[in-house]
Amino acid sequence: MALKERVGTVVSDKMDKTVVVAVENRFPHSIYKKIVSRTTRYKAHDADNNCRIGDRVRITETRPLSASKRWAVSEVISHSAKAQEASK
Repeated sequence: MALKERVGTVVSDKMDKTVVVAVENRFPHSIYKKIVSRTTRYKAHDADNNCRIGDRVRITETRPLSASKRWAVSEVISHSAKAQEASK
């Protein structure tokens, strides 16, 4: 079985080795045909604590790591402008 992958934005990095990633799903409404966006928040394992708020990340499905953590950060696609300024 293939592992699921999602691309989203880090919205919280306050926990140790965990980030909250918001993934936006856009789809047309079944009756009105207007584009609706629904956001789902996933808790993902970030072993190195290198993700910051605003980063664009790819998360991959994994075994249960805690009561609510079922995803792991596989790669950081792009760092946010704030994160780049803070590192300098």
